[in-house]
Amino acid sequence: MIVGLTFVLLLVLLFINAPVFVAILGSSIFYFVANNSLSWMMVVQRTISGLESIPLLAVPFFVMAGVFMNYTGITSRMIRFAEVLTGHMPGGLAQTNVVLSTLMGGLSGSSLADAAMQSKILVPEMEKRGYGKAFSSAVTGASALITPIIPPGIALIIYGFVGNVSIGRLFLAGVVPGVMTCLFMMVVVHFISKRRGYLPIYERRAGIREVFRAFREASWALFLPVVIVGGIRFGVFTPTEAGSIAILYALVLGTIVYREMTLKDLKTGLIETVTTTASIMLIIAAASSFAWILTWERVPQITANWVLSIVSSPGMFLLLINIFLLIVGMFIEGNAAMLVLIPIFMPMVQALGINDVHFGMVFIFNMAVGSLTPPMGTVMFTTCSITGAKIGDYIRESVPFYLVLLFCLLLITYIPQISLFLPNLLFN
Repeated sequence: MIVGLTFVLLLVLLFINAPVFVAILGSSIFYFVANNSLSWMMVVQRTISGLESIPLLAVPFFVMAGVFMNYTGITSRMIRFAEVLTGHMPGGLAQTNVVLSTLMGGLSGSSLADAAMQSKILVPEMEKRGYGKAFSSAVTGASALITPIIPPGIALIIYGFVGNVSIGRLFLAGVVPGVMTCLFMMVVVHFISKRRGYLPIYERRAGIREVFRAFREASWALFLPVVIVGGIRFGVFTPTEAGSIAILYALVLGTIVYREMTLKDLKTGLIETVTTTASIMLIIAAASSFAWILTWERVPQITANWVLSIVSSPGMFLLLINIFLLIVGMFIEGNAAMLVLIPIFMPMVQALGINDVHFGMVFIFNMAVGSLTPPMGTVMFTTCSITGAKIGDYIRESVPFYLVLLFCLLLITYIPQISLFLPNLLFN
């Protein structure tokens, strides 16, 4: 009875738009206060102990690395490289938008950071060249979905921590799905641009020399994901240590190689890092106490037994999970949903013999799609608030992207090798 009321309170707080950590922590406090057999002080202990984890150190490190990348001159070089690759295509600037999200995914690790950055930089330029504001915003929001699944996405680190899954394998698992999603989005942009007459940036395809020059300027930044994944794979450093390596790499680029990072930029970057990390860690801490409640009440085991009694096929289970997660993603922030739901789903995943790395990609992709979807899509609101696009117009322009994302989700769900090819190849 008490655990049921706890879930109801959690949903009510989320639906009235309370901050996510307040909703989770508030419902946890209610459970401990209402349960006479437990001391309410346990909620404090469980909340604090949830942050006492070495893998979680990777989160602030990678957040800081992503923030610093924006002050080192990397973004402008990435835009130039993406333009050279796609500028000759119909809708050249929109194509640049999609490719840039894929490239920046290896640096920022956050879909919100990517959407905010491109909304400020690329959308105004797209409008100047005749693109509609709503279409420009839709491209920016949809392409930002690629960021969390490209290493070193923050969502990959959190999933690995909660599900006790190899973060190195998860990093590799996101590469092929990310590139695949990028290519399908570029196809959608191509046909829309042809129909609407959105012109290329350049009249002809860039020559080999021009491509090489742009690649050389961006090569230092492009090399970072290789350093991170390669270092983890060959045991040079752990995923946590990889975050500190990424920070050092960003500082060297900004101060020595490109010489564009100032002391003022460093101060601003540190402030952004603290605020972003604090928001993530508050959710993780609150979710830790809630996860303990689920374990204490045996909710994962009870739910797993019930689901397995009616679903025996991994394929049917994954279909139901996709439907459920797409709905959840419309209302609950992805990291919070992951922290609450992964402990419940993992026993079912293991019982049905589904690979935990594959399931991680399915889960994270669903949550990313949810962040683009009304009524509470965080990426959707971030993009529209910066660009000034109307939500209704944004949703209308996003329909083709929703369709292609659902198609990619089905491919990732039912062709596990899309996610597992690289991890199996390099970690076998």
